Amino acid sequence: MPLNDDQSSDSDSSRLSESTASSSDSEYSRQSFNSDSSSKPSSPASASPPKVITFDELMAAAKNLTDLTLAHEIAVNANFCIKHEDFPQNSFAGTVKQIVHKAFWDHLESELNEDPPEYEHAIKLFEEIKEILLSFLTPGANRIQNQICEVLDTDLIRQQAEHNAVDIHGLANYIINTMGKLCAPIRDNDIKQLKATDNIVELLRQIFHVLDLMKVDMANYTIQNLRPYLQRNLVDYERTKFQEILEETPSALDLTTEWIKESIEDELSSISDESSSSPGADSSSKRIISPTLVLNNGYLKLLQWDYRKTIPENF
Repeated sequence: MPLNDDQSSDSDSSRLSESTASSSDSEYSRQSFNSDSSSKPSSPASASPPKVITFDELMAAAKNLTDLTLAHEIAVNANFCIKHEDFPQNSFAGTVKQIVHKAFWDHLESELNEDPPEYEHAIKLFEEIKEILLSFLTPGANRIQNQICEVLDTDLIRQQAEHNAVDIHGLANYIINTMGKLCAPIRDNDIKQLKATDNIVELLRQIFHVLDLMKVDMANYTIQNLRPYLQRNLVDYERTKFQEILEETPSALDLTTEWIKESIEDELSSISDESSSSPGADSSSKRIISPTLVLNNGYLKLLQWDYRKTIPENF
């Protein structure tokens, strides 16, 4: 599902993990921070040493942020869906993938053409296919679950392979028929093409391709069913996830806090100027400013932001 800044986050997290490799290193970093900041004017950002977090904590916060972004997109975008995309064939990644896959399937074909055939890699494929088919089942589908586990019992298939009695075409046909029962109607033509394929290696390759498409269909079906629930509970969900992020990384909103404080100071300065120009007015009542006024002023400051500086985290 389908929902990437990964390279920069990886480099940051690696530097962070190095700084927490030992307690002595962390103590040294704290001392260095204090000694550097002691010569500078005090500010809210440097009032206390930075909290050192672990790599696992950073990854947990990143996962929460990803979940939050994905849930928000599902709730507000009615057209959001996952699409099956592959690397372009003329790209480096696409070429590497094609070479690796061709080597794997060629090796499988050479094993099955041996006398007697070698089924170990084929059995591993059947085991993977079994797990994928089971992942498509809804709770309570016990009959078809038991049937899949019985037919694609890898221990039994290995015993049959030892006596050269594996009906590999029969197993493939059972898989195709089961896929036809579980797939969306849009995949009916793909199932027909599988049934028309005779070469067992090509058949297994195409089975995995169609299974990948079925995974995408299942993900989009889940998104479609989840969307009404998220729309009803989005505010509570986002508030909870946001709190989890703050608990994992308490310094996650330092820049945002500074941005809001600057906006408050600007508003208070503006009110002070107005009070000095009208000495007869009640200054105590005028010093009350609303959160909306602070946010509006903060948004106006963003229009004149120096983007050589890092923008607040919530943007």
